[in-house]
Amino acid sequence: MKEALKQLVSGGIRQFGMVIALVVLIAYFQFSTGGKVLTPSNAQNIINGNSYILILAVGMVLVIIAGHIDLSVGSVAAVVGITVAITIRDWHLQWWVGVLLGLAVGLAIGAWQGAWVAYVGIPGFITTLAGMLIFRGMNQYIGKNNTIPVPEEIQKMGSGYLPSWGPDTVLNNSTLLLGIIGIAFVLWSAVRTNTKAKKLGLEAQLPLTVILRAVLLCLVIAYLTFLFGSGREGTSFPISGCILLFLVIVYSFIANRTITGRHVYAVGGNRSAAALSGVNIKRVNFVVMANMSLLAALAGIVFTGRSTASGPGDGTGWELDAIAAVFIGGAAVSGGVGTVVGSVIGGLVMAVLNNGLALKGIGSDLTQMIKGMVLLLAVAFDVYNKVQGRPSIFGLIFKGKGKRADELVAEASVEDSAAVPVDAGETAARG
Repeated sequence: MKEALKQLVSGGIRQFGMVIALVVLIAYFQFSTGGKVLTPSNAQNIINGNSYILILAVGMVLVIIAGHIDLSVGSVAAVVGITVAITIRDWHLQWWVGVLLGLAVGLAIGAWQGAWVAYVGIPGFITTLAGMLIFRGMNQYIGKNNTIPVPEEIQKMGSGYLPSWGPDTVLNNSTLLLGIIGIAFVLWSAVRTNTKAKKLGLEAQLPLTVILRAVLLCLVIAYLTFLFGSGREGTSFPISGCILLFLVIVYSFIANRTITGRHVYAVGGNRSAAALSGVNIKRVNFVVMANMSLLAALAGIVFTGRSTASGPGDGTGWELDAIAAVFIGGAAVSGGVGTVVGSVIGGLVMAVLNNGLALKGIGSDLTQMIKGMVLLLAVAFDVYNKVQGRPSIFGLIFKGKGKRADELVAEASVEDSAAVPVDAGETAARG
């Protein structure tokens, strides 16, 4: 039992980082506000009110892992939001056509910015700083500083809930089904990971460690299912939360299980080594920037749905919240390190902090100061752990997924050995 617990936490309490911070924050605000935090309505508000920032964090972590930063995401979200609202109103488009058009606009903006970064060689910071100014002005020019409403269907994307159906089970059946799927996935993943490790001849975790981790995650999912499914009639798990869950699953798979994801880590960890390994650095830079604007477009659409309209002030300061979420979630300032799950956890830390301080009646001035201190301490904690040579908690919980950049460079080298040209220096020059 002692060995299993040691393997579970592997290295001590410091390894749990922001996971511990999130739990402590929730517990503190739950008791200090008289139980107002862990209520169905408040939990739903936290997800609905912060889903667009968490969506941005999913894309931003890949940008930061690759060694860049994107300051334009708020302005891109704003210009997409106003474009969707106006085209649906004036062109009489179906709502879903307007959404697809908005995503296409976001992708086009991302391709434009990605081309400057990847093929012209302009640093991402400068390119997106220019984009922040350009697209902020474009938002105000297109909308003429007016607020344009969006259809009810888009409003449901930002503030709607999973529907009720079937027999009375006390909980919302859609939320209950989602929870059952989540628990089944955790159990399947636990068995599959250990079985795969044994087949590959790798060191498998102790059975008790696997059981403890699976039980812990299942209990968390079960509680969240009860929390979101037991709210007032007509409410359940938010649709924006479902969009976020889908993105986390897809992008975690891309980052951890695909060659493209490994190349992103490789480029951010050691650009020269990645080039010599045959990694197409220009393509990686182009993809992460284009993808970021695509997710910014989605975030903008979700936000306009929650606010029921698109206006000239949309997107202001979003880039700072998204960047803070990524760094609080364990990403390295120098690139090459970070996880999608970690970034979402970092975003939730900021969301709970905002929510709890608001429930306690703390003013915006103190709230900003506290958030800044949390960001500073989180990065200091990450630096300390690296000096000590400790892995991140997300690599421990999702074992095998939190690889270091140098390991990913080596994997990229092996997988792409056939793509390495005879003149390696030529590859580096092309990168």
